[in-house]
Amino acid sequence: MDDIFKALADPSRRTLLDLLYEKDGRTLNELCAHLQMSRFGVMKHLRILEEAGLLTTRRAGREKYHYLNPAAIRQIHDQWVSKYAEPWAAGLSRLKQELEREPDMERKPRHVQRIAIRTSPEQVWSALTAPEKTSQYWYNGALRGEVRAGAPYEILNPQGKQQARGEFLAVEPPRRLVMTWQLLELAKTAEEKPSRLTWEIEARADFPGVTLVTVVHDEFEEAPNTARVLEEGLSIVLSGMKTLIETGRPLTS
Repeated sequence: MDDIFKALADPSRRTLLDLLYEKDGRTLNELCAHLQMSRFGVMKHLRILEEAGLLTTRRAGREKYHYLNPAAIRQIHDQWVSKYAEPWAAGLSRLKQELEREPDMERKPRHVQRIAIRTSPEQVWSALTAPEKTSQYWYNGALRGEVRAGAPYEILNPQGKQQARGEFLAVEPPRRLVMTWQLLELAKTAEEKPSRLTWEIEARADFPGVTLVTVVHDEFEEAPNTARVLEEGLSIVLSGMKTLIETGRPLTS
C-alpha cells in the first residue's frame, strides 16, 4: 500500500492517471504528447505507476497500451472506509468510465484489471474454478460446470437461480482461463450477447510467493450494459479473491 501512496504523491503521475481517466488504453506516444518531459521521463513515471498496481499494460502488435487498474484503488477503499475517506475513495473507484468505442477494438482490450496475491498460481486456479470458493467472493455465485474447453458453465446464487452463464473457450491450468460471459440477473444485461473474460495467472519470479492475477474483459461491443457493470464489479471480485486466499475469510458477508 505504501507504493500506491508514493506513486500518487507525484503530480506528473497524477496527470498520467487523469489522462487515462479521460481516455483509457493509450500508448506511450499519446501520453508523451501531453507532458513537457522526455520520453524516458514519462516511461519512468509509468513504470512506477505499474509497479504500484495503479495501471496495467497490454501489448497489441508493436504497440503497448496503458489502462487504469481499479482493483488497486479498491484496496484503498476497503482498508480506509470512514466518514473522512469515503467520499475520496468512492471517487477513486470510479476513475475508469465507459468511453466511446474505438475502431480497433479487436486489437485493444478495453477493461484490464490486475491484482497481486500472496499465494501460488495453483491456489488462484482453485479459487477461480471451485464452486465452494467462488461462492465466497463472486457475489455469492457458485461456478458449476466441467472446466474444459468447449464445456458450458453457469453461476448459481444460493437459491439455485442462474446469475450468469457461458462457455469455457480455453482452459490451461494454472495459467490461463478464457470464458464467454452472459450476465443474467439484470434485465438490462440478460438480453445482450455474451462478452469474454480472460484470466491470466502469473507467478512473480522477482517476488517469491506472489502471484499476479490479470482479468481482461472484451468483445462487449454488443453488450454495453454488461461492460458498465463489470467495469466496477470485477475490481470487487478480484479484491474478494485476494482477501479469501490470503485470510481464509470473505471480503464481505
